[in-house]
Amino acid sequence: MKVVTAAEMRQIDQDTIAGIGIPGIVLMETAGSEIVRAIEHHYSTAKHIDIFVGKGNNGGDGLVIARQLAHAGCDVSSFLVSPADSFTGEARTNLDIARNLGLKIEEIQADFAFLDTLDCDLLIDAIFGTGLRGNVRTPISNIINVINDLSIPILSVDLPSGLDANTGSPLGTCIRADRTVTIGLPKRGLLVHPGAELTGELEIVDIGFPQQVINAQNIKVNWTTEKDAAEWLPPRSPASHKGSYGRVLVVAGSTGMTGAATLTSEAALRVGAGLVTLAIPKSLNPILEVKLSEVMTLPLPETEKGSLAESATTPIFEFAEKTKSVVAIGPGLSQHPETVALVHQLINENRKKDLGLRMVVDADGLNALSLSTELISLLGGEAVLTPHLGEMARLTNTSISSLAADPIGTAEEFAQKHGVTLVLKGAPTITSDPNGNVWINSTGNPGMATAGMGDVLTGVIAGLMAQNMSSETAASLGVYLHGLAGDIAAEAVGMHGLIAGDVLKSVPQAITSILPK
Repeated sequence: MKVVTAAEMRQIDQDTIAGIGIPGIVLMETAGSEIVRAIEHHYSTAKHIDIFVGKGNNGGDGLVIARQLAHAGCDVSSFLVSPADSFTGEARTNLDIARNLGLKIEEIQADFAFLDTLDCDLLIDAIFGTGLRGNVRTPISNIINVINDLSIPILSVDLPSGLDANTGSPLGTCIRADRTVTIGLPKRGLLVHPGAELTGELEIVDIGFPQQVINAQNIKVNWTTEKDAAEWLPPRSPASHKGSYGRVLVVAGSTGMTGAATLTSEAALRVGAGLVTLAIPKSLNPILEVKLSEVMTLPLPETEKGSLAESATTPIFEFAEKTKSVVAIGPGLSQHPETVALVHQLINENRKKDLGLRMVVDADGLNALSLSTELISLLGGEAVLTPHLGEMARLTNTSISSLAADPIGTAEEFAQKHGVTLVLKGAPTITSDPNGNVWINSTGNPGMATAGMGDVLTGVIAGLMAQNMSSETAASLGVYLHGLAGDIAAEAVGMHGLIAGDVLKSVPQAITSILPK
């Protein structure tokens, strides 16, 4: 599903009206009808409803909602946060209709202490839409603060008033909605934090924007849905064998970090890769032989600290070339200088010799790259990097707070600059490819904020890449399945005790749940 900026949404609206000929008043009426349907579904017992109405199109939608709810028998009061004579266009038309029908409409004056005593079943926020410029000013900011302090459910029309539609940041003050019904397409700010939290439950309603108008915008940002994931999932042929589903070489682990190597290796198998081999420091081989039944091991030279030595580069290359393996590198690898040199050599030699090895780089692989960032652009378009915000800050020499302020732009810029696919892990996780396409993930939960989750994700992505998937599709699908497995596991054990092993075990169920019934 496409995700829009405020400007893209306005252009779609304008092109639908001017280019296709669907009048704005018709779009507003349809929007109001769809939102009323949502209200009747989610708040079926609400009979006394108060609506806060702004002077723009968002307020016009609110007045349509007021009229239709009143027609359905609800006791509806509309409070205008701007003077009635400032309403124009379709909003003015719907204000006049509401007045002609004798609906309860009141302009909020300078003294709005009466709001503290509101006693209704539902508040509807129709103050600002996507057109808000700059911070919310008084007295409306004060009105919003009062609304937020009331112990009454709030439904926002299109987006919570005061939210930046592009970044998800509050513009001074912002409505804290329990539910937001957004019109046409989701806006970026609804899906990233803090906007996602202020949005509450998100619902998207279709009001008839023609697909050709949407396509003309060439929108690059997407919200990964179950439909997308099901379409991406590689099929399994009845005549296939283990060689049909590719090989993964996991370069991971060091003394004290065998768990990361184990999780990554098993995840690649759980997502459907045919064969998985773990390249491990030789002294750890007996441990991994016990921990891993289905994964093969490749014991390699090691440092005195029990991490992979620089001399392991040659046998890794020989194995990966011979087996045509996707290489997942980094989990639990350590930051020993020789191990860092190994990562650098693998990237350098892969490009220099034009070997074409497809790599997924995570954890200590990313830490090694942060010491020589010029190597990032040598990875090639088939590489996938999976940093969390801390690792991303090291890769870009930027603060975590500045990256978190615009995660979509951060991922988009980095992927295009370096010609790689980037998976920026967070809430939500965002994937971007070298062509500027972005996918915002829709699965996952706070219980997944614990050790080892990233190791599982690395294995899942590598396992999908091994099945002849493009890097960007494998990354987007992998992130979706990983989050869905986390949601399934959380249903079983709860969020507080959720561990990476629970998610690993739930990957097959996540896949099964999206298969065509």
